[in-house]
Amino acid sequence: MKKKYYFVILFLVLVIFLSGCSGVVTPATDEAKVKNTIQNYALALNDQDWNEARSYCVYGSDAYYNVSVKEDIINVLYMYCSVVTLTYYVDIINVDINGNYATAYVHTTFLITACGYAESDDTYQYVYLQKIGNSWKIYDSSQV
Repeated sequence: MKKKYYFVILFLVLVIFLSGCSGVVTPATDEAKVKNTIQNYALALNDQDWNEARSYCVYGSDAYYNVSVKEDIINVLYMYCSVVTLTYYVDIINVDINGNYATAYVHTTFLITACGYAESDDTYQYVYLQKIGNSWKIYDSSQV
C-alpha cells in the first residue's frame, strides 16, 4: 500500500515539475529590447558590419548618418593600412522609457588601431531610441 502512495506522489511531483518546463517563452521587456539594440549595435561596429549597425538606427537619423561617417573613416584607414581594428564597448548604466521613446545613459569605450597607431576615447553619454513596430532603434546620441 505504501508503494502505491509513493508512486502516486512521485507521479504528481513529476507532473508539477514538467508543467513548469512547458517551454513557454516570456516576451522580452522593452528595457531588455533597448539594451539588446545598443549591445547589438556595438557588436556590429566591432565587426565593421556597417549595414548591420545601420539596421539598429532609425533610417535617416543622426545615428544612421554617424555609422556612415565611421565607415568612411575606417575605409580611408584601409587605404593606408592592411589591418584596421575597431573595438567598441558599451556599458549600459540606466534606461528610461517613456512611451515609444527611450533614453539610455551609457559608458562607451572605443579603440581604433591602424598601422601600429591607436586612437581611443572613453566617455559617458546618452543614447536616444524610438520604438518602431516592435523593435527599438537608435535615433540620436552624442557619440554613438
